[in-house]
Parts: sequence; structure tokens; C-alpha cells
Amino acid sequence: MLDRKQLLEHAKTCGATDIHICAGAPIIFRVAGELVPITKENLTAEQSREISLELLTEGQRSTFENKLDYDLMLADKGGRYRVNVGYFNGEVGATIRILPTAPRTIKELLLPDIVGDLARRTKGLVLITGSTSQGKTTTMTAMIDEINTTCKKHIITIEDPIEYVHTNKMGVVRQREVGRDTQTFYSGLRAALRQDPNIIAIGEMRDYETIKIALTAAETGVLVFSTLHVISIDKILERLLSYAPASDEGQLRFLLAESLQGIIHQELLPTVNGQRRVACEILVVTSAAKNILRRKGGFFLRSVIETGKKHGMVTMQDSINAFLEKNIISEGIAESVLANYK
Repeated sequence: MLDRKQLLEHAKTCGATDIHICAGAPIIFRVAGELVPITKENLTAEQSREISLELLTEGQRSTFENKLDYDLMLADKGGRYRVNVGYFNGEVGATIRILPTAPRTIKELLLPDIVGDLARRTKGLVLITGSTSQGKTTTMTAMIDEINTTCKKHIITIEDPIEYVHTNKMGVVRQREVGRDTQTFYSGLRAALRQDPNIIAIGEMRDYETIKIALTAAETGVLVFSTLHVISIDKILERLLSYAPASDEGQLRFLLAESLQGIIHQELLPTVNGQRRVACEILVVTSAAKNILRRKGGFFLRSVIETGKKHGMVTMQDSINAFLEKNIISEGIAESVLANYK
């Protein structure tokens, strides 16, 4: 059986993004979005436990046994890894995410030019949305790197955990990890407003207080980036309002209309050559979008995107069609994605 170092090195050699350790199954890598078994035999419960607990120190093991879940970051000369160890049907297992060693650029990710334009806004809120594991953090990091590379700006990030490590370039990037450097996203965000920021990046909007203070910060002159789990842009209002008490709906709509600059919605798709590419739907907030945010349902935003090409807006249909024309993705993948955008 592979030891920890061998396992991690083998995963990187295979181009894996994740490693799954599970009793009753082989060790599994996720490669190009697909699950690939890399051992012939299934792991026994004891083997799964042994491999998983090897990732923890003695103190962490004790905490894990009390809480039944444990999240941590690992780093060595070969890279950085986000780890979750937990109980599954009574047996110990683990999931390891292999993190890139440095931020990728907007150009490397082949994102539309409007993404760079949104990164260069001086204030307001920019949201990167999508379901789980669609590359939202990678895009937000690329936007931060664009600012760090081209502008003398003070950037504060609040993350759980820190996935990409930035080095100071023209700008200064100060990264805070929830649980280590600040207690919560909310407390970190409140503190950031007293730390003379030009840009604040919030790993994820998870509660109403965080959303409200982020919108307030964006309205008062700070550029705020954040990610949000949502299946499409036209569900954004529904998602944000679900966090707020009914009495605050009007205020939240007002803050959103005044501060939101744009939304980048992502689908990370397998390509025909075994790689992955991001398909985007992008809303740039115009006066028409502001009126919808103040008074109407989010499904009206669909028409704004469809008629907003002159503002740099992109529909998911256009993004997918461009991939099909260049034979980047298959017809089957295109159909499965677009089924959610009708």
C-alpha cells in the first residue's frame, strides 16, 4: 500500500484534483472530472482508517474522535492539500484536494475579457457563482492576481481554508484563514473594514450578516469579491433573499442594486482531450438590471444578459456554442449543461 508521500506524488503525476480514501472501495483519484480507481483491491476498514489518520497529528486525531470530522491544510515541498477526514457509515475515510501551487491568470484560464474589466472596477460587489467544484475560487484568485500584478492596491482575503498563496507584486495581499487568523467570515470582514482595504475577497457568503456587511462595504467604496453557491444567475435573488428575514428584503434589494457590479457564473466542463474548461455566463449590472434587482424576480435577469452583449455580457448558450464550434466539448456535454438554462 502507498504511504502518504507516495500517494500524493502519484496523484499529482496522474493530474488528479482529488483523492478519495474509502473503506470497501479502491483508492480513487478524480482526473479530468472523472473518478478513476488506482488500486485493484478494495480498502479494508482498517486500511482506510490507517491512511486517513496518518494525515493527522496526535492532537488532531483526538479532536477528530470528539467531533467526528476534521478539516486541515497540509503543505510540503511538493505542494499544498486541503484535507477532510470523517466517518462514513461508521468507518473512517478521507478526501484530499490537491491545490495548485500558484494562482492561474485570467489569460491562462481563457476567461472572457469582461472578467478582467470587472477585476479592475474600483468599488462594488463582484460575485462568482456556480455549484460545488466549478472553479469559482480559481477564478476569484485569478482576478485578485490581476489586481496584484497591475495595481498598487491593498487586498485582504478571508478564506476557509486558504487555497492559493499570493505573493506581493505591485499590490499587497494579506490572507486570513477562518479558524486560524479570524473566528468567522463575519468577524474577519468586520475587521477588514478597519484595515484600510482597497479590495476584500470573501471565500464564500454563508450567512445574512456577512452578506449585509459585504454589500455595505461595496456600497461605501471598497471592491468586494465573493463566491456563492447557486445553480444559475436567475436564481441569485432567490438565493440571497433566502438568507434575509422578510422585514429586510427591501433593504437587501436596495443594497444589491446599488453595489452589485457583475456576476460570473461558471460551469467547469470536461473537454474532448481530457482537460477541463470553464464555460461562463456573465451579467454586467446596468440600469435595467438595477431595476430588476430592486423590484422584480431574478428570472428577468435572463433577458438582460441576452440583450447585453454590447456591455460585455455572455450567455451560457453563447459560451457553449463557442466550445462546440472549436470541438472543445462534446454534443452530449453541451446538451446536459444547456438543459439547465432554458
